Amino acid sequence: MIKKINGIFIIAGTLIMIYVMAVSGKSLKTAETPLGILNLEFAYNKAKTDVIMNAWSYPGPDNIDNISAAIQNTWYDFIFLFFYSLALFYACKSIAASLKGFLQKTGKYAAIGALYAGLLDIAENAGMLFTLNGYSSDLIALLTVLFSVLKWLLVFFAILYIFLTGPAFLLKKYKK
Repeated sequence: MIKKINGIFIIAGTLIMIYVMAVSGKSLKTAETPLGILNLEFAYNKAKTDVIMNAWSYPGPDNIDNISAAIQNTWYDFIFLFFYSLALFYACKSIAASLKGFLQKTGKYAAIGALYAGLLDIAENAGMLFTLNGYSSDLIALLTVLFSVLKWLLVFFAILYIFLTGPAFLLKKYKK
């Protein structure tokens, strides 16, 4: 029973934070930054971050201060990363526990990778907060991108594992 409640809490938290992040980051999508905050995640040098900061220095729709919105969105991401990394961890771990051999081992790696993705997201957010607070440099931009790319690789690995092995897990579970 406790396991189900924890699972519901983690899934609900993940879904709620996806919504919160989408709403709080909506004004960050401009002509120069069509991917919103993701453009800052992947800005690999100071010149790229300067373009983004310039695009966001003008008020967005409804006169929203976009730099403040980006800072707020990044702080929300600290809550989101807690939920999504645990959701991916438990999903991969649960699926792996029902399998044997290579797929079980792969699931264990995917589960641990999901937790590391959360840690990398913390470092990425720190880099973005430095940039958003005016402490931009080539090194900060490069490290932010490095942490972001590694995070996304681990997240995609976990999601791929879930999509490829999840149906077998569900079939096995419901046959019992």
